[in-house]
Amino acid sequence: MKSIEDHKKLNLNFSYFRKAQNTGGSMIQKLLIVAALGFSIVLLLTGCNRQPGRADAPLSVADSILNNKIKAFVTVKLTTDLSKLSEKEKQMIPLLIEAATIMDDLYWEQVIGSRQQFTDSIHDTYIKEFARINYGPWERLNGNISFIPGFGEKPAGANMYPRDMTKEEFERWDNKDKTSQYSVIRRNEDNSLKNVWYHDAFKVQLEKAAELLLQASAISEDPGLKKYLELRAKALVTDDYFASDMAWMEMKTNTIDFVVGPIENYEDELFGYKTAFESALLVKDKEWSLKLAKFAQFLPELQSQLPVDNKYKKEKPGTDSDLNAYDIIYVSGHSNAGSKTIAINLPNDEKVQMAKGSRRLQLKNAMRAKFDNILVPISGILIDSTQRNNIKFDAFFSNVMFHEVAHGLGIKNTITGKGTVREAMKEKYSSFEEAKADILGLFMTTQLIDKGELKDISAEDCFATYMAGLIRSVRFGAASAHGKANMMCFNFFADNGAFERNARGTYMVNFEKTRAAMNKWAAIVLKFEGDGDYPGASAYLETNGKIREALQSDIERLKTANIPVDIVYDQGLSTLGLDKSR
Repeated sequence: MKSIEDHKKLNLNFSYFRKAQNTGGSMIQKLLIVAALGFSIVLLLTGCNRQPGRADAPLSVADSILNNKIKAFVTVKLTTDLSKLSEKEKQMIPLLIEAATIMDDLYWEQVIGSRQQFTDSIHDTYIKEFARINYGPWERLNGNISFIPGFGEKPAGANMYPRDMTKEEFERWDNKDKTSQYSVIRRNEDNSLKNVWYHDAFKVQLEKAAELLLQASAISEDPGLKKYLELRAKALVTDDYFASDMAWMEMKTNTIDFVVGPIENYEDELFGYKTAFESALLVKDKEWSLKLAKFAQFLPELQSQLPVDNKYKKEKPGTDSDLNAYDIIYVSGHSNAGSKTIAINLPNDEKVQMAKGSRRLQLKNAMRAKFDNILVPISGILIDSTQRNNIKFDAFFSNVMFHEVAHGLGIKNTITGKGTVREAMKEKYSSFEEAKADILGLFMTTQLIDKGELKDISAEDCFATYMAGLIRSVRFGAASAHGKANMMCFNFFADNGAFERNARGTYMVNFEKTRAAMNKWAAIVLKFEGDGDYPGASAYLETNGKIREALQSDIERLKTANIPVDIVYDQGLSTLGLDKSR
């Protein structure tokens, strides 16, 4: 086996087989693990040595399996109506896309190391394509199981910490900067740990990205966007993002938006400290954005109405928050790995949120693609026929939108003196923060429907669409923070009789029980966060953050229906019609 340099020792990592024997999961989960091992062996024996052949040559068993996995992602073209852009705005796009490709390379570094070295070592077309979708050898929407022999389990800290570093070693290490969001941990020559700031670890790439942002800023006609790009360029080479985050919050009249830098901490499953590089290039849909603008004013009122003791909602959300709808036209790095995001809520900095609130960006074209290609077909199989008419795009849009808004609700600092919620909850923070946003987003949606502020959809539409959305997300597995949050939510509603499975294997919402379950679950999550209850949250997540056997068996039925698992993007200057070489 010669296609992967690291595999010369033919290390098949039989820990998966041992895991299958010892796991406490369902029989289906055990079989999936064993199947993954068998799949790896097939790759070893057939796929990795396959040389490119004739177009009409039959596929090997391994290639056929991988080809089916690749086909489970439906390709969506990222385009928009470019006539809404000025000539100078069109000139900015190539510069911003080039900066985005740098973020892509840096994310690969954070996950596994050099993308070039990794991909050049793979000679099989199907393996290379599937690795590109997953940004590495681990299948992100299938429990991070390795699909290339020799790599073993995905390191919890990815490539942001030394692989041989234990949690205990890190916690014993006396270094005031070690928990920074903007550094990697490496070893000195004497094997001791050292903290390396991103702007030093990735100096050349970040300086080039900063230069591209400054060039785009010089072209920009919008004062707010110009200021933000200048400050973001400075942030990339200093690791001080506060000023650029504040400037991003102050942008109001821009048509082009560019989210760029180290932002989310989901990749760091060891501690949840380190942020991953990503980018999203967006074009504002001003007509839709006007419809959404009024909802931000309800945040203080909705915060006061949260179904929990007052001490867990004593903080006041920023009043400068806004809601906007966008078409996404280019995405890279963490945002492009595995499941594609359909909404953005930023900045994550608690100081910025307290001062300015946050901005919620609804990615309308990505959302529509997932709804049409995935959610509706799933509903036709797994949602009870009496409630399929409740599955509506406007309800899906509202649920997703207020999920992002809900990140700004609750409290950012624990009431128990344990620091920020993020600090106290450590690596469990992301799962509970996503669960909080999920349930409070549903709470907000129903409150605004009751007030008459959301029209054309009912609470029943939102409840049924919410359940269908959770089932859609279950197909991503429970390995990620979002996956664990989805399962905690689904299992809680099911345990409280709000979600019911009938003898036909379809699901329906018990509308009478759903509101009570929603309020009860919201209070539980807010208490975990407000108390900074790391031990309690860890135990709850361990028990309830898993896909149960009945649901897993129903999800398996979707495979024979050829319903896509998720979307991948056809993107770039050529797709946008801006490639001057055409």
